[in-house]
Amino acid sequence: MNFQIEKNEKYTIIRVQVEKLDSNIAPALKSELVVLNTDGIKNLVIDLTNTRYCDSSGLSAILVANRLCKNSQGVFVLTGLQDAVKKLISISQLDSILSITNNLSEAEAIFLAKV
Repeated sequence: MNFQIEKNEKYTIIRVQVEKLDSNIAPALKSELVVLNTDGIKNLVIDLTNTRYCDSSGLSAILVANRLCKNSQGVFVLTGLQDAVKKLISISQLDSILSITNNLSEAEAIFLAKV
């Protein structure tokens, strides 16, 4: 399976289990995000600890997650970025609009503070 989903009381974690978040994986991630949002999930963490590469379709999926959470008055956090993915997000200037943490503990702290 490409994703591991863990639902907690205040937020849901999607752990991407593949090295490449690209056009082969991103559509499935977007679909999963829409299903979760439809189910009432509005606070979300995407954990990219296992992901070493991300292309434009992967970035698009991340932005879908961000938009769905914002539209639901929820919180979206991206965590566990590898250097190449971090660099792509920085080059794309998405680091200024996304909440990014170094690890899951920092992401959880955001939800405990905000939710």
